[in-house]
Amino acid sequence: MSENVVHLHKDTNSANVTTLAVVPEPAPSAPVPPWVRSGRAVRHVVTHETTRTTARAVARHTLYVAGGARIAAKRTWDGRTASRYERMFRAAEAAGNHEIAAEWEERGQHFREARHRRRMDLLHSPLDAAKGVAVTAGMGVGSLVALGVVMAVATKDVTQVVTPLMATIEFINLIITIVQVVWGPALAIGPFLALLALWGVGRHQQAAPAWALPANVRNSEGEPITPSIVVKALRDLGVPALRNAIKEMGDAGASMLGPIRIAGCGVEVDVTLPSGVSTIEVQNRRRKLAENLTRHEHEVFITIPQAARTVRLWVADSGALDEPIGPSPLVTDETMTADYAKGRAPWGEDLRGDAAALSVYQRHLLITGLSNQGKTAALRALALWVALDRSVEFWIGDLKGVGDWAMFEGLATRFIQGPTDDHVIQVTMMLEDAVEEMNRRLMAPPGTQFPALIVNVDEAQVAFMCPLKDEDKRPYGGSSSNSRYFMAARKIHNQGRAVNVLLWQGTQDPTDQNLPKLVREGAHTRASLALGTESQSRMALGDKAVNGGAAPHLLRPGLDKGTLIVASDGIQTPAGQSSITIRTHYISTEEATEIADRAKALRDGVTTLHVIDRGEDRDPLADIFTVIGDAERSHTQDIVKRLGIFDADAYGDWSFIDLKRVLEAAGIEPYKSHGRMVVRRDDVARALAGRDTGGSASASQ
Repeated sequence: MSENVVHLHKDTNSANVTTLAVVPEPAPSAPVPPWVRSGRAVRHVVTHETTRTTARAVARHTLYVAGGARIAAKRTWDGRTASRYERMFRAAEAAGNHEIAAEWEERGQHFREARHRRRMDLLHSPLDAAKGVAVTAGMGVGSLVALGVVMAVATKDVTQVVTPLMATIEFINLIITIVQVVWGPALAIGPFLALLALWGVGRHQQAAPAWALPANVRNSEGEPITPSIVVKALRDLGVPALRNAIKEMGDAGASMLGPIRIAGCGVEVDVTLPSGVSTIEVQNRRRKLAENLTRHEHEVFITIPQAARTVRLWVADSGALDEPIGPSPLVTDETMTADYAKGRAPWGEDLRGDAAALSVYQRHLLITGLSNQGKTAALRALALWVALDRSVEFWIGDLKGVGDWAMFEGLATRFIQGPTDDHVIQVTMMLEDAVEEMNRRLMAPPGTQFPALIVNVDEAQVAFMCPLKDEDKRPYGGSSSNSRYFMAARKIHNQGRAVNVLLWQGTQDPTDQNLPKLVREGAHTRASLALGTESQSRMALGDKAVNGGAAPHLLRPGLDKGTLIVASDGIQTPAGQSSITIRTHYISTEEATEIADRAKALRDGVTTLHVIDRGEDRDPLADIFTVIGDAERSHTQDIVKRLGIFDADAYGDWSFIDLKRVLEAAGIEPYKSHGRMVVRRDDVARALAGRDTGGSASASQ
């Protein structure tokens, strides 16, 4: 019977009150049955690392013997048959090396002829052997008798005639006795020596499963890729049809492989799959194939080349993809310039280590990926190269607003920076202005050449997800037929390319909501960094690229930062492939600023219009002078648009009448040039100077 224990508890709310509590003592726990303790002990012993290591060692050395016997049997078979020559002949023929194939065929024929001669000789060998034994024995006995005669004459003893012959007989008897003594132990020890020899062969060839090998061998990485390793990796891939086909091949699968070529920081090999095996079955087992090749998953890429029923394997040297690539030519070559129409932007290196350059001529661009994977850096690298062509004009909307594009101050004629809904409204209006510019260019006579206008929106998903609506209840975001940003992007995608009005967008974590289908499919160049799912990869690159082996969702977030998979006709891709993997050059903000300064030096000066703080009193004439910039003159229509961007609260509703009223008050008269009304910069400067000295009436709104 358990006893109760009395505890004293002091009330925390009163220093003078103490309570008594009777707490029953807990009942003792039931004793653990002996069989439970024994089971726990057995489990501890079985699962202990020492036990597992011992079991692996026993299995390993046992399997060394079996593997050594298999290897010895194969070597014996190869030595006595023409299978070796047949195997090399088929491998050379499959690789397309017909000269080497003919050489191996000739060697095999010589081997068969020599083997035939040896077999024919065996038919006459018993008779020849008997004759040889008789002749040898007769000559030996005669020699011994002659020697005995000589000894008898020398010693004058007739019995010496048979002495040499008797000595020989006694020697033979001694040999027989020795053999009789040794034969028994030899028969007992012989099998053990044979097993030891087979064990040595198996140990030398590591003829045991990977799980049974020592840790230093089992975990070894960077093993050179050889044909036998590739075939073994495919055989153990878990595809029954592939495994059975390899077993039935006379060359053990060597005919499936093309030549193994060095390709950058790895090797490349084409594998022609046997009938009944689909390429998708190999693609879906990328991780297992990589492990069979003693590589990590990200170090093996599987693509579909032009040849039918073929997969192309690119296997990196162990750890090579974790090493950074060299700096961008934009950083190392300070004399570099760009040619928007004919040049290619140095973007990075492909997996072969070759330079990867992208043509941006008349191509809309979309780059997507998870957050903080290098999207802005990759997009900015292209923009910095294009900026070195002084004919290209930039309108930039940075909806992140942390200064990643600050170096384009003085390069971009329009620059909106910030993540708020107000900034989305400004970016939307910028795209709509680009549509108006596109329509103006489309009205020009056929054959008219226009300089490139690149509208660059970073973090475009912010615009698509904006919930605001204008005064007409039209949403700025979304993907409906009256969504302003969406419709402006669609219009530029539809017709902008023809007149060099291009839309570049960077977005993250794509979905149907923040990256509508019609917008993502309107881009000519689609690139993706690491993504989370295969469905996102299909959104980013399209079904064709993913079906062909593109797998951004298999890139490692954080570790493969800056690695892009690109689907575009503006970059050279291997024959038969619809995408290419690029490791982009990283250009830091400081380096980007230096490149932007070089681009500014190529230009006469650009006035950048910004979204500014609202609510302050404006000076319309001074703002007109500001938006004209360094140009000698500016169209009145352009001045009105720029004022609307400069301060939407003050000038968002302005028309030509409002502009004309301010100019007339300052004594400035617009005039026509080539059929369009323009304003001279010097006229506005003189009006400001005269107003400041009191010589002209001030303009007020």
